[in-house]
Amino acid sequence: MSGSIAPARRLAYGVLRATFEDDAHTERAFREAADAAGLDGRERAQAQRLAYGAVQRRGTGDAAIGRLTERSPRRIDPPVLAALRLGLYELLFADATPDHAAVDQAVELVKAAGAAHAAGFVNAVLRRAAREREALREGLLGDDSTPEAAAVAHSAPLWLARMWWQELGAEDARSLLAACNEPPELAFRVNTLRTDPATVLERLTAAGVTAAPAASGAPLPVKEGEKRTGSGLALPEMVVVEGRTGDLVPRMVREGVLTPQSRGSAAVVAVLDPQPGEHVLDLCAGPGIKTGQIAARMEDRGEVISVESDPRRAAEVAGQARRLGLRSVTVVEAEAKPVWRAGFDRVLLDPPCSDLGALASRPDARWRKSPATIERLVKVQAELLRTARQALAPGGTLVYSTCTISRRENEDQIPGEPQIQLRPDRDRTTGFFISRSSRDDGGDG
Repeated sequence: MSGSIAPARRLAYGVLRATFEDDAHTERAFREAADAAGLDGRERAQAQRLAYGAVQRRGTGDAAIGRLTERSPRRIDPPVLAALRLGLYELLFADATPDHAAVDQAVELVKAAGAAHAAGFVNAVLRRAAREREALREGLLGDDSTPEAAAVAHSAPLWLARMWWQELGAEDARSLLAACNEPPELAFRVNTLRTDPATVLERLTAAGVTAAPAASGAPLPVKEGEKRTGSGLALPEMVVVEGRTGDLVPRMVREGVLTPQSRGSAAVVAVLDPQPGEHVLDLCAGPGIKTGQIAARMEDRGEVISVESDPRRAAEVAGQARRLGLRSVTVVEAEAKPVWRAGFDRVLLDPPCSDLGALASRPDARWRKSPATIERLVKVQAELLRTARQALAPGGTLVYSTCTISRRENEDQIPGEPQIQLRPDRDRTTGFFISRSSRDDGGDG
């Protein structure tokens, strides 16, 4: 009976179906469904863990379905397939879930979805998975020695495993693929226009939130010909939270004291190094996280032109500026075409990219990308680079950044310039590529 389904599982099941049947973005689908259901606290956290985990682990789950049923997942009706994916995620990866609960709830979900005829099939498949769990885990997860095996073990598209194998080598590719399934860091930027990191840390500690300054050191020099990991880059405005945030962190975000932002993202603006009184152009600025950091580092003195073509994301940029109380930011909803006046002291270009450095925090991103995606984006990025260079004043600074790990989008786009490549496995943050260059008097950048 549908009434016996736990709210968290019902919501997670709906998010899986929305993601893979309706092409909805997992994060948005989850947020809307959780808000509509009124889920909060522990139930909301459990639903998110189940939904995000089952989406991320779709590749491994589908391989398990193939072994257990001897049929392609494509031949299984969507509501049945979603129940199997959720149930297998719980059986193989969620140790806190009792086997009987994972099986019984999957069966009830199928019945509630109008597919009662498949209840016996789902029950049999999942009970077999529970009996054969250790052998199944060993067969699916125990070998990542080839791109094909690693794609199953780490639940990644085969094209991605092959690309990283070729570009990074087998050892780094395996390490990076594994990191894509680890929980992302929980980092926040302190709004230094309103408070300071020490005060924020005191408030968080007093409320029982485990927080610490972001790992930092002397500012990392970015020189011609150098390529660094970025581990020494100073990020004094950043704090990292471990475990639960409690009610205080969300409240501080609403108040404009904190902004969720990875250390990798913050490193981009640290390399840009904007100064008070300068004129800075932020191209492709949505949702405005880096715009806010630029303005704060400039002490809200000078001018930040934040350009975003998508109306929803442009509205988000404006909302960020209002929340942070920024006066120096002007949001322009327009295409980033070479119509901007020249003479900017600094230009940040963070163009659309394949997001392969952020797979841990975007559960469905890996299933939305393809080699064709990269091929299309490379052309867009090259055109935006020309626009960004034209906007620079002589001697001005250009920072090109992406949140991806893809040679064609990164090193090949801006060769011979100083570069940083952050990686989630090595640097424990979003995998940002950052390159800094200057426009000489000839204007070629």
